[in-house]
Amino acid sequence: MEAVPTPPPPRDDLTTHFMKNMATPSYQEDLNMAIIGGVIAVVFITLFSVVALIVVYLYKNKGSYHTYERPDADLNGSVEMEELSSKGEKEEYFI
Repeated sequence: MEAVPTPPPPRDDLTTHFMKNMATPSYQEDLNMAIIGGVIAVVFITLFSVVALIVVYLYKNKGSYHTYERPDADLNGSVEMEELSSKGEKEEYFI
């Protein structure tokens, strides 16, 4: 009869003392960590989206406003007013 070879004993130098004593997390702990990570990711994505929307809004509405005054380059308006008074008509002033 031949002797059945026995497997070699496990080598202790492949792992550290910390890894030998480390407990592997259970399924419930893995699930909790995944949920926490997902919530944190959603919060960061939401914050990034809100900041991006604010930047786009401020870029599109960068302080433009409308005035109802004539532009300074329109010199014809002042010339027309001077021509009206030079016709010799009497002007009336109400006080």
